[in-house]
Amino acid sequence: MEKRAQWGTRAGFILAAVGSAIGLGNIWRFPSVAYENGGGAFFIPYLFALLTAGIPLLVMEFTLGHKYRGSAPLSFFRMNKKTEWLGWWAVLVSFVISTYYAVIIAWAISYSIFAFNLSWGQDTESFLFSDYLNLSVDPGQAGSLVPGVLIPLIAVWLITLGVLFKGVKKGIEAANKIFIPTLVVLFLIIVIRAITLPGAAEGLQTFFAPNFETITSGSVWVAAYGQIFFSLSIAFAIMITYSSYLPKKSDITNNAFITGFSNSSFELLAGIGVFGALGFMASQSGVPVEDVVSGGVGLAFVVFPQIINEFPALNGLFGFLFFLSLVLAGLSSLISISETYVAAISEKFGLSRTAAVGLGGGLAAIISLLFATQGGLYFLDNADYFINQFGVAFVGLVEVIVIAWFVRNLNDFQTHANGISDLHLGGWWKICLGVITPIVLGYMMFDLFKTNILGQFETESGNYAGYGDTFILFGGWAVAAFAIVVGFLMTLKRWDSKALNESHKEVG
Repeated sequence: MEKRAQWGTRAGFILAAVGSAIGLGNIWRFPSVAYENGGGAFFIPYLFALLTAGIPLLVMEFTLGHKYRGSAPLSFFRMNKKTEWLGWWAVLVSFVISTYYAVIIAWAISYSIFAFNLSWGQDTESFLFSDYLNLSVDPGQAGSLVPGVLIPLIAVWLITLGVLFKGVKKGIEAANKIFIPTLVVLFLIIVIRAITLPGAAEGLQTFFAPNFETITSGSVWVAAYGQIFFSLSIAFAIMITYSSYLPKKSDITNNAFITGFSNSSFELLAGIGVFGALGFMASQSGVPVEDVVSGGVGLAFVVFPQIINEFPALNGLFGFLFFLSLVLAGLSSLISISETYVAAISEKFGLSRTAAVGLGGGLAAIISLLFATQGGLYFLDNADYFINQFGVAFVGLVEVIVIAWFVRNLNDFQTHANGISDLHLGGWWKICLGVITPIVLGYMMFDLFKTNILGQFETESGNYAGYGDTFILFGGWAVAAFAIVVGFLMTLKRWDSKALNESHKEVG
């Protein structure tokens, strides 16, 4: 086993962690979530969630990885042998996500090229679903591969695996030192242009106008915690893996604060840019801003092309910059997601980095072909919903309960973090992780199970997105179950002896 890799600089680690946190969801999820949950007033529960769940969980995962010096499964194994399965569960959730996340980046690559001559035309919705994705089969059917998606998808995996082959310092760190500053500069250009368009002020007014009545709604607070949780790459095994490459003397607590606030700052920037552009679109169409608000894939690949069509000048350039920013945000996140299983299988089976990247990354790339078919969007939508809701959120809930309530390692973690950090953790940190976070995540999971299981019996179309029972079972629930079942199976294999005997297996 090679000596454990390390980040070259503290800035390199922070850029990589921020690059993982800043992804497609920051741009197309946060603005609509904030608008739907009280506008400017949403920032109160959002900031509270960041300080009581987001940063405390980041500190916990940074400490876990730094103290036990391993991938997520190995770190959990070293903490307590009975918890190894939890690390594998998180790793396999990341594996599933990487298979379809790569396809969305491929769409963004295609659209960055389409932007030059506005190839999407006036009917951007029809172009996306019919002309580009060729969505011509029923949900659950794959159909044939779509060349327009397949070719950029190959490019996505070549870039991602190429970076991973290079290793932590020369690959991941070097790539993020290019990707993240470039992303911020590009997005600043886009935001400045968006807020100087006619009607942008109305869009920003809609975004920031506070509706304080929503503060009393439990669903708004749950939405705030959900946004923080999903946007910070918590429970993906990423932050545990990345922090395991930190030097012995690393300011864990400050690193967590920098990562958390950098991610939230970018989300706020994205909200300003998106709603400035939506205000412009509304003014051009002669409708209220509320009528053009959208989120998710529709915002990025339907609404934004419509907005770009209406730009008074340099349409192609700004369209290219917008979709290039999506590509950069996506790649930095995909690299981090893929590193989780590369590190895990390398340590578990004693493989070289090259072999682990080829095996793990190659398998993910092959599976991703399913999402590049004519029915790929349906598979993507179904898998994304179930693996995110019943994978990521569920892993996070179990992770914090296991560490805080069963293994009871929070005191040990606090001592470790305080021993190397300038900003010391107090009792509030343990209250956040031991009480507040489990309650909020527990409520989220209860509500999700109630909606997705009991809802099927209460209405004829109780399934998510109205999909059929068979497709929901095999394309949704089975995907979420795959991660935990295979996670348990992976614990049956003994660890490679060199990985277990690594000299720097624990710090502190």
